[in-house]
Amino acid sequence: MMNTKSLLACAIVAAGCLTFTGCTKKAATGEGGKRKVLIGFIGKSLTNDVFQAAQTGAKDAAREYSASHDVEVEIEIRTPNDEDATKQAEAIEALVRQGAQGIAISCSEANTVQPAIDKAVAKGVAVMCFDSDAPGSKRFAYYGTDDKSCGERTVDELAKAMGNKGSIAILGGNQSAPNLQNRVAGAKAALAKYPEMKLNEPGVFYHVETPEKAAEAVQSAQNANPGIQGWAFIGGWPLFTADALKWPAGSIKVASVDALPAQLGYLKSGHVEVLLAQDCYGWGTKSVGILLDKVLDNKSPADARVVDPLTKVTKENVDGFGKNWEKWLAK
Repeated sequence: MMNTKSLLACAIVAAGCLTFTGCTKKAATGEGGKRKVLIGFIGKSLTNDVFQAAQTGAKDAAREYSASHDVEVEIEIRTPNDEDATKQAEAIEALVRQGAQGIAISCSEANTVQPAIDKAVAKGVAVMCFDSDAPGSKRFAYYGTDDKSCGERTVDELAKAMGNKGSIAILGGNQSAPNLQNRVAGAKAALAKYPEMKLNEPGVFYHVETPEKAAEAVQSAQNANPGIQGWAFIGGWPLFTADALKWPAGSIKVASVDALPAQLGYLKSGHVEVLLAQDCYGWGTKSVGILLDKVLDNKSPADARVVDPLTKVTKENVDGFGKNWEKWLAK
């Protein structure tokens, strides 16, 4: 039987571990006695190739880091099948219970996931956002597109294709997503630079972020507003499915964000003038790197917002760019 002193000592140790929630996690070891780090990764939707590419990047980064350091990094994917911010919040809570030391998330809706992020941080988990931010949360970093600049550049590219004149519409995706709200704001701001261009009335069309719903939104809007001469797609959703643009190639100009495999055919056929590719593979590789710096060395980026570059894809470089996907979509 333990005496009073022993019981007191055990209580002190237990209290210490409860206070420093990372205590048990940091003691975890993997193969060969390596320290083990569990990273949770949550995209918006498994049906969206950009998040498949991000997940491939996260796994590649974990494998490469584990091979070159005395640390075993494990990636736990918790992306919902379809967009659902409530399921994302539940995924964060599950990862905390599982012992994750770091979590990267692209938020489908910031207000819904913020309480789960803040609770995770309070328990000692390093949380960052990629692609779609929750700026009001306690996440320590964000990696992704500067969304306002992205919207501006989409309209700038569309303006070039239209000779700086004509009536345009904006395809806006999920109206609640903070990243898309900023892109729409940027697109509208850029339009002010072109006095001979105007936004159709109505000018911004929102939709459920599936390829089919996006294609329906474009077709319905174009049928109801035949005066639309150009489209700024601030996400590439309708182009993720075949035969989404029901007009002769080049008759209506399109500039779109993203450059997924399904979109490249629209570029080659002339239905789309330019694609602006986000660093979706880097959402995985760079997010894991940022999290490991935080978990292992308590280092944060100098600027909490780390902006990725957009890559312009046109008919001239589409074949070379397309080869990237052979790696990015590796299962």
